[in-house]
Amino acid sequence: MMQNSSTISPETLTTTALAQSLAEKLAIAPKDWHRLKANRKAQAGQELAAALVFLLKDQPEEALSHIHQAAGWLDRSISAPPCPDHGR
Repeated sequence: MMQNSSTISPETLTTTALAQSLAEKLAIAPKDWHRLKANRKAQAGQELAAALVFLLKDQPEEALSHIHQAAGWLDRSISAPPCPDHGR
C-alpha cells in the first residue's frame, strides 16, 4: 500500500530522504521553466536543495558545485540559459 505524503511523519524519514523530498519540491519542472527561469529565489533554492542531497550522500565536490550555482543566482553573476526547446 502506498502512503500519502501527508500521512508520513518527518520523524520517520531519514535525513537524506527529507533532503530528497525537499529537492523534488523545489525542482523547477520543465512546464514551469519559462515562468521561473529568471526567478533567482527559485533557481537558488533548487540548487541549494540539490547541494544538500549530495552533501548527505558524501559527494562534497558535487555539493560544492551546486552551492556555487546557487551563489551565482543570488549574487546575479549568472542568469538563465536559453530555452532548451528553442534550439531544436
